Amino acid sequence: MPEGTVLAFDFGERRIGVAMGETMLGIAHPLLTIDTEVTDARFAAIGKLIDEWRPSQLVVGLPMHQDDTEHQMTQLARRFANRLKGRFGLPVWLVDERLTSVIAESMLQEAGVRGRKQKPALDQVAAQAILATWFDSHGSAV
Repeated sequence: MPEGTVLAFDFGERRIGVAMGETMLGIAHPLLTIDTEVTDARFAAIGKLIDEWRPSQLVVGLPMHQDDTEHQMTQLARRFANRLKGRFGLPVWLVDERLTSVIAESMLQEAGVRGRKQKPALDQVAAQAILATWFDSHGSAV
């Protein structure tokens, strides 16, 4: 596994949560939420993040049903991961993201962020949980 910065994404059709971390430390931090449905705007924002953080690799959460079957969002997340790999030429890892939203809500509640105040941070904290999972397991490459 290459050392360096890692960016992680919690893909959604409207919002994409982003987190970052360093492989040496193995600690994930929420970064921001990209809030647009416009594909070009999403990838422009991601391009700026890649220019700024210079990651050695990327991680994308892969949504699955509880019984391990795929659904529509699974396919959209895979497509997003493949586009990242094609556009930016970086290794892209997929990580099972089941329960990351529940984990993110719990983390925000523990931090005293409740109700509507959670919405702006939820996706980036979910990306943080995805990256923490990847640090623990290293996922599977696209």
